[in-house]
Amino acid sequence: MTIRAVSFDLFDTLVDLLSEGIPMEDYGGRSVPWMLARVHALVDAKIPLDFDDYLRVMKGVDEAFRESHFAQGREVSSLERFRAVLEEIGTGDEDLAHAMVEAHMEGLYRQVRVLDHHPEVLTELGRELRLGVCSNFSHSKTAYRVLQAAELGDSMDAVLISDAVGYRKPGPEIFRATLEALAVEPQELLHVGDRLGADVQGAAALGIRTVWIDRRVKDAEAALAARPGCIPDFQISDLSELPALVSEAAGLS
Repeated sequence: MTIRAVSFDLFDTLVDLLSEGIPMEDYGGRSVPWMLARVHALVDAKIPLDFDDYLRVMKGVDEAFRESHFAQGREVSSLERFRAVLEEIGTGDEDLAHAMVEAHMEGLYRQVRVLDHHPEVLTELGRELRLGVCSNFSHSKTAYRVLQAAELGDSMDAVLISDAVGYRKPGPEIFRATLEALAVEPQELLHVGDRLGADVQGAAALGIRTVWIDRRVKDAEAALAARPGCIPDFQISDLSELPALVSEAAGLS
């Protein structure tokens, strides 16, 4: 069957998220990530709370969500997460919850690196194919901001972000939503992503052909060896390889 659409993971696929380079700053005598300090400062200004106590609350909230949501393949939005933190602290300050989200997301956004040749690649693909984003992320607003900054948003026929869908990859729900949004059958979609579990295994379970992009994978050979049952249909190091690969995939149908 002919390839009619391509879906993409967002971070470390369409753009790079340089999480390893998040700036650190001295905060209360210790070195902590810049955005963590900013979020705590917002809370502390309204409800005085020791930094270590704040971290304990965050850890407890995240552990609870791992059991109630992540273990079930469900997503937790950034706003839902910070609302839960504030509830544990003893306040339902909605303005503060939104301010925490904005501070956290601004920190992540600053770590995004766009790749200048990607708009041209997607423009070429979009001449004959429907294109979409299928990504795990907790804040759709920031995902759209990243796509626009990278000059990729206008190329997309559909954008599926897990906080809006409610479910995460590798679960089938977000892939099914992507298929529906792009109006294609599983065999007509090619999914591109950097995660062997979330992207390759998740998409393949529905019969979607997969492209593993290893641009940001430190040791691709070791990563594949660690998941012997998770074999992508194709492996690339740069999105510029996709147009030729799509033609190859169509020929193998």
